[in-house]
Amino acid sequence: MATTTLPPTTVVLFGATGDLSRRKLLPGMLHLYKTGLLKDIAVVGTSLDPHTRDSFIDFARQAVEEFGGDDGDTEAWPEFSKLLHWAPGDGGPRGLRDKVDEVEEQWSEQANRLHYLSVPPKAALDVVHQLRDAGLVERSRIIMEKPFGVDLASARSLNAQLHEVFDEQQIFRIDHFLGKEAAQNILAFRFANGLFEPIWHRHHIDHVQIDVPEALGLEQRASFYEATGAFKDMVVTHLFQVLAFTAMEPPTSLEPEAISEEKRKVFRSMLPLDPHDVVRGQYVGYRDIDGVAHDSETETFIALKCYVDNWRWAGVPFYLRTGKRMAEGARIISIAFKEPPRSMFDPGSGVGDHGPDHLTFDLADKAKMSLSFYGKRPGPGMKLDKLSMQFAMQDTGWAGSVLEAYERLIYDAARGDRTLFASAEGIERLWEISQPLLDNPPIVRPYGQGSWGPNQIHQLVSPFTWRLPFERVWRDPNATGH
Repeated sequence: MATTTLPPTTVVLFGATGDLSRRKLLPGMLHLYKTGLLKDIAVVGTSLDPHTRDSFIDFARQAVEEFGGDDGDTEAWPEFSKLLHWAPGDGGPRGLRDKVDEVEEQWSEQANRLHYLSVPPKAALDVVHQLRDAGLVERSRIIMEKPFGVDLASARSLNAQLHEVFDEQQIFRIDHFLGKEAAQNILAFRFANGLFEPIWHRHHIDHVQIDVPEALGLEQRASFYEATGAFKDMVVTHLFQVLAFTAMEPPTSLEPEAISEEKRKVFRSMLPLDPHDVVRGQYVGYRDIDGVAHDSETETFIALKCYVDNWRWAGVPFYLRTGKRMAEGARIISIAFKEPPRSMFDPGSGVGDHGPDHLTFDLADKAKMSLSFYGKRPGPGMKLDKLSMQFAMQDTGWAGSVLEAYERLIYDAARGDRTLFASAEGIERLWEISQPLLDNPPIVRPYGQGSWGPNQIHQLVSPFTWRLPFERVWRDPNATGH
């Protein structure tokens, strides 16, 4: 079992009986406890629901049985259940403080506190003020869920009010989208291999695509989404973060602050978005959902072109795309390399027929990479075909070491590792470059469910083409034959 030098941690879980807590947070903390990563832990749940400690433990038991997976975590349930406590939401700051003090009496050393705000965005500041009034700011970190404002003015206002209570180093703005493994895979691939870093440059790279289509719709979240849309929900908090890991300069070390500083430099170098380089879409049928206006102009799809205007990336377009109810769900980064001159090859050789060489990262749960390139077809003459080398994490013995995204983020916050969390400066800068689009959004175009978005996406990316859908499928390493 893993050992840890972390001090004891008191997790105060706001919204403890909500859907996120049930599906992810309680099962995740059980897993962290069972693996020994967070061995000295106590959980103080609180919400406005009328619970007692016994009924909260029963709620948590049902949650871990339903969502805890089948990797043996439930063996640790009898011990973990003793670490669960309840502070009624109507007890106010005093009641919360008394419960935390009672829980922390069990430890001989001083505990750190991790406050998880699993609450609606409009309730977040109320919780922050409750923590202030309860005297639970010291030795504390808070984890906040997106959105972090809806434009530059609201983001600045939110950050200013947060900073009246908590120092920036205490605030962990969560982005569960980019799990640690995927992010570290990108960093390792770029900076640990002398083969690739020298060509990670505008001299060799033609364009970059970050493509995150989703097959899911919005039946359950429509009322929230109607006021948000794909850009605010996915691009600012998720896809721009992926862009930063792809485009950043080598950090001075792999320490969280060094990585965060390089991400912020990318955001500072980004040019303001041009509304002409944006395609907004809405899937047919969205307006029929309860909670959606019959004339809604909320986008469920967005594709855009943006630029990082620095010495490494000047002039290289980054194409970002995401949407709901699309043909399939995927998370890819695709690097398209510049094509060589073709004059030495005969017109019928096939060179250039299949587009540029691509390096593709698949950031889904089982990470994969592929490198496509031209090679000679066996036989007489110079005929070329597109070939592909593929690598999948499940080809190794390491796959069992992967923590689920929320588990990793809770663990990182408990350790104070800010690598995967958004900073106030970064968030405000992203809203700043987004302002031209927010001020002047292009019209929303319909697209069919199960498609790849409105037809205008092809003009946006021209003369290139979208990497998805793939022409060739990922190989199954367990399949027999070829």
